[in-house]
Amino acid sequence: MGIDPAVVAAIEAAVAGDPTNTALRTHLAGLLVDADRPDDALAHATALLAERPDDHALLDVAARAALAAGHTERAASYRRLADALGVVASPPPSTPSAAPPSSATPPPPADEVLAPVPVDGGDDDVERFLREVLDEDRRNRVTLADVGGLEDVKLRLEASFLGPLRNPELRAMYGSSLRGGLLLYGPPGCGKTYLARAVAGELDVRFITIGLHDVLDMFIGQSERNLHAVFDEARRAAPCVLFLDEVDALGHKRANLARSGGRNVVAQLLAELDGIGTAADDGVFVLGATNAPWDVDPALRRPGRFDRTLLVLPPDRSARLAILAHHLRDRPVATGVRLEPVAERTDGCSGADLRLVCQGAVERAMADAVRTGTPLPVAQHHLDAAAKEVRPSAGPWFESARNVAQFANVDGQYDDLLAYLRSRRLL
Repeated sequence: MGIDPAVVAAIEAAVAGDPTNTALRTHLAGLLVDADRPDDALAHATALLAERPDDHALLDVAARAALAAGHTERAASYRRLADALGVVASPPPSTPSAAPPSSATPPPPADEVLAPVPVDGGDDDVERFLREVLDEDRRNRVTLADVGGLEDVKLRLEASFLGPLRNPELRAMYGSSLRGGLLLYGPPGCGKTYLARAVAGELDVRFITIGLHDVLDMFIGQSERNLHAVFDEARRAAPCVLFLDEVDALGHKRANLARSGGRNVVAQLLAELDGIGTAADDGVFVLGATNAPWDVDPALRRPGRFDRTLLVLPPDRSARLAILAHHLRDRPVATGVRLEPVAERTDGCSGADLRLVCQGAVERAMADAVRTGTPLPVAQHHLDAAAKEVRPSAGPWFESARNVAQFANVDGQYDDLLAYLRSRRLL
């Protein structure tokens, strides 16, 4: 179906000016599906469904968009939700025991959407499907128990963040405030995003993530509006965990931005974070992650914003064992395979490196199966060979971090990093 790009652009501009116009935004989502932009359509439909979960038109658009984007399970979930709500496109067929329709009341037209009717299970089924679709992360919910190792990190999270959140009475007794956010930093691939999801799982709340692509726009002022809209969505979805990925990209030091439009984005982010912890933003818990905390604007790390930091390092031996077992748990593995030697050999590897080890072992087993024509499980020699090829990817990060820890640790904010570098004899 040919869609005039100028029409789509005009409607997008109108929606950007008034994102609360549900009818117009729904229409835009449908147009975007037909214009081969299913991901954009799905983003609009998902945002609207957070407020109107029983809107049949939205569910239809979301299902079409998810299917066009290749998310078949998600599309099926939207369809099942519509079925559970009892939405039909035509009157239900009459049965012999049903009374004939009154001549004074004509039947509704075929294209009129009827009100939801009860289905098997009633409200329980509806609630189940709502949870399945609107909080898709719940199906893959993880908690700190699912995080391999990192015991020190878990203890600090529990003491400084999760404990006060779970005990509002104690918080009130001690006059403690949760105003501000928690910034996770460390080398890439070590599980900062996974930890943030685990925090959401511990609190049993929704997980909303923001990336650079969600905010930046070529038009002046639109990036700031996009950022404000994301925080508004989080406020409506409270309680939730709002996760800002790559904080250094969104909140880069303004001194290095000169007259760039990025300065305004940083200022908007500061203003949004200032609201966190107030009555208006109650229930929005902000977590951030960065590989380069030294590039984050200092104003973002002052008290009341990202005032607490947590270093997330490559996994220790016990954590490496858990991560290897996790990535192999749904794969055919030969009896007698020992992960301990692999964990020893991969000292210094990140979680992403360990996933690559498992992937390499599986590929070797598949290659052997294709060559022999016989299905073969992952054997010890597959894992050993894959582990020999993978080198720790965090080396360049530690090279940069070492200089910062040695020469820019003026207020002790990198003491934990300095201690780790000394323990590993990297200084």
